[in-house]
Amino acid sequence: PVYGFLFLPILAAICGDAAYFLERSTKIQWALMICVFCISHIPALLLLDLKQGSGMELMLFLILVVQSSDVLQYVWGKLLGKRKIAPSISPSKTVVGFAGGVLSASVLAACLHHLTPFGAVGAFFIGLAVCMMGFLGGLVMSAIKRDLGVKDWGYMISGHGGMLDRMDSLCFAAPIFFHIVRYFYA
Repeated sequence: PVYGFLFLPILAAICGDAAYFLERSTKIQWALMICVFCISHIPALLLLDLKQGSGMELMLFLILVVQSSDVLQYVWGKLLGKRKIAPSISPSKTVVGFAGGVLSASVLAACLHHLTPFGAVGAFFIGLAVCMMGFLGGLVMSAIKRDLGVKDWGYMISGHGGMLDRMDSLCFAAPIFFHIVRYFYA
């Protein structure tokens, strides 16, 4: 990825168009970072040589825990949330929603530890880490959408936006999860 990120602005500079150079380069690089590099860490789990478990089970664990966190943050926020975290970026995210969703999904991670090479306690803390990164990923992607003046990343799923709207939390959680597994459990 580093060579690709170096090559793209070089190519743009060689073409000789300096107008909005940094803005164009940044948009292209962030799009590749999110849509290719970050998301590619999910199927990369299949390539790991694990001491216990399989890459497919790790993928299932990651997706279930992070997506559950998203749903549970929404539920906790609707039930008990009042104080907004970042109202100008993501008006529906609340402190109680964040805390309740992340903790609930982390408990789910501990319950699903049998899919992983982690014990129940390790799965809880890894779930906590990926759920927090998932929340931050959703916040960053919302900030990008606000900056671009778009509501959804597409209209593929009626009422839910596009695929990137469903995967925004996985974009930030997947690389962290992959590297935790790669360096401590493979």
